[in-house]
Amino acid sequence: MSAHPCLLCGACCATFRVSFYRGEAIPGPGAVPEAFVVPVSPFLVAMRGTETPPPRCEQLLGRIGEEVHCAHYDLRPSPCREFAASWEDGTPNPRCDDARARHGLPPLSARDWELPPTTRKAG
Repeated sequence: MSAHPCLLCGACCATFRVSFYRGEAIPGPGAVPEAFVVPVSPFLVAMRGTETPPPRCEQLLGRIGEEVHCAHYDLRPSPCREFAASWEDGTPNPRCDDARARHGLPPLSARDWELPPTTRKAG
């Protein structure tokens, strides 16, 4: 395998509403740009495209299950930074498995992570 498994997937970005504290979108260094979010409550915003069914983050580019990347990976919100793909940290993630299943993809396994560390790049 030549790419990080997430660069071949993207299912989580097209399955879940990505909501987070609106303070992460207050203009400043490293903030999620306000143009990328929509309000969902007085204290929460969601990544545009994930707030209504069927969800698909507008920042997700490419084809689910083939080749994808986040257009603004360095400015992604905390739920995206904290979401671990199954077996990425050595443990399964049922939410990752569920997202992949909804898009007709098999769950990841520990074998999917048998890459030299220098070739891993999430996106």
